Amino acid sequence: MLWAAKRTQILQKDSFSFSFSVLHSICSMEKMVLVQLIFAILVFWSVSMVKAEDAYKYYTWTVTYGTTSPLGVPQQVILINGQFPGPKLDLVTNDNIILNLINKLDQPFLLTWNGIKQRKNSWQDGVLGTNCPIPPNSNYTYKFQTKDQIGSYTYFPSTLMHKAAGGFGPLNVYARSVIPVPYAKPAGDFSLLIGDWYKTSHKDLQQTLNSGKSLPFPDGILLNGQGRSSFSCDQGKTYMFRISNVGLSTSFNFRIQGHKMKLVEVEGSNVLQNIYDSLDVHVSQSVSVLVTLDQPPKDYYIVASTRFTTKVLTTAAVLHYTNSQTSVSGSLPAGPTDEILWSIDQARSYRWNLTSNAARPNPQGSFHYGSITPSRIIVLANSAPIINEKQRYAVNGVSYNNSDTPLKLADYFNISGVFSLNSIQTIPSGGSPYLATSVMSASHHEFIEIIFQNNENTMQSWHLDGYDFWVVGFGSGQWTQDSRKGYNLVDALTRHTTQVYPNSWTAILVSLDNQGMWNVRSAMWERQYLGQQFYLRVYNPVPNLANEYDIPSNALLCGKAIGIHP
Repeated sequence: MLWAAKRTQILQKDSFSFSFSVLHSICSMEKMVLVQLIFAILVFWSVSMVKAEDAYKYYTWTVTYGTTSPLGVPQQVILINGQFPGPKLDLVTNDNIILNLINKLDQPFLLTWNGIKQRKNSWQDGVLGTNCPIPPNSNYTYKFQTKDQIGSYTYFPSTLMHKAAGGFGPLNVYARSVIPVPYAKPAGDFSLLIGDWYKTSHKDLQQTLNSGKSLPFPDGILLNGQGRSSFSCDQGKTYMFRISNVGLSTSFNFRIQGHKMKLVEVEGSNVLQNIYDSLDVHVSQSVSVLVTLDQPPKDYYIVASTRFTTKVLTTAAVLHYTNSQTSVSGSLPAGPTDEILWSIDQARSYRWNLTSNAARPNPQGSFHYGSITPSRIIVLANSAPIINEKQRYAVNGVSYNNSDTPLKLADYFNISGVFSLNSIQTIPSGGSPYLATSVMSASHHEFIEIIFQNNENTMQSWHLDGYDFWVVGFGSGQWTQDSRKGYNLVDALTRHTTQVYPNSWTAILVSLDNQGMWNVRSAMWERQYLGQQFYLRVYNPVPNLANEYDIPSNALLCGKAIGIHP
């Protein structure tokens, strides 16, 4: 009875201010193990009541023009805080980012955060379907969270042809300390932004596209905005290289002379750690590899060269052993042939690590995507039609036209005349191509199958904002129902961008668990600019802040939304 009375006395008191005299009384009556149990309970209560909020990180970025000579010719580029490429964002899972972007250009400007899901928050996606562009000499403050994500990502301008002038940079999300990663911490961590580049100004490139012509072949490839970079590392140690394709149109093959690469992460997925001599990286994709400096001390070439192009462009950097006395010399190490099958086989070898934790402690393989029956199938066919005597690009025969009013604002304020639902069909009809502000409707929590059907003799790259998806199959020719027999329904990795090979198809599965207005686009910027994109409206008719955040108080208004109070 006495013990029961004392226990009641303790449990009625606040967990932070219990009486040590009461504890002393208990110790004199009961065994120490009971005291330890009570301490454990009180500590648990304390932690649960004082749970810390996820970290906030604040940035101010100013966007300006500058002059540099990345290919040996002075040209205008886009700088962020005076840097080309832009600053590196090093973040941690669930960080809250408050980023004030000041536009000092002579054109409206937006940044999009490539691969960041913007959970419940398409308001911050930074594309013209969700955001008004930031006018010259004005600013906008992005507010978003790296919710439940890890991995290597990028940011870049989504407006006009600004991406052809710079404004891009690396965005790395590191795992929280309580979530182990499936490899030892590397001795160093390098971000490599690689992409094709033009000597022509972005405004002239835009004028070319507006006139109805295609862009010429690029003039070169840049690695971190330069023709030649160097990375210094210690012999015997292992380093991480985060490799991203920030170019406009061409895939590249990446390799390091005399060194093997262990693939460990692809766009937020921890993968089976296979060893590669070289890797194909397609437009808008990112991969992370570990490289051990296990060779004789000297300098080695780091090489990227275009893939599937008649003319091969190459750029080289230097892997410098800190104890090296020998500079690089001789010819660059050769890449793979133009064989498509080689690249397809490599893509199929990327597999999800089913036992690895991702951003959260549950294993990646705990979601059994292969056992879910899709609610419907969507087939998306790309094409390159001539419309009104001008070159355009289309999806299912519809070439996208940007509206002056962001679709997200029109949807929120019920503004008519901006877009119509189902203005693009879910299966190509073969009709005459036309221009439209195309939006496809979908229900929140649908699980769907999407087939990217490429009937052109060109490489394609497709990106979906707001999500990652399982890439379950690649195949040549026309997709059919029988194609499902070759799907990987066990350990296909998730990513946000996938390649589609010439005259081939790629199949993905998507769980539509992120409500909002989301851009589905070609990552080839000419194609995106001239219409190869649309928006997927993932909708729930019952308003609920648990599913989607409300409009930001600082939202910019434009088009038909001007004058409407948020």
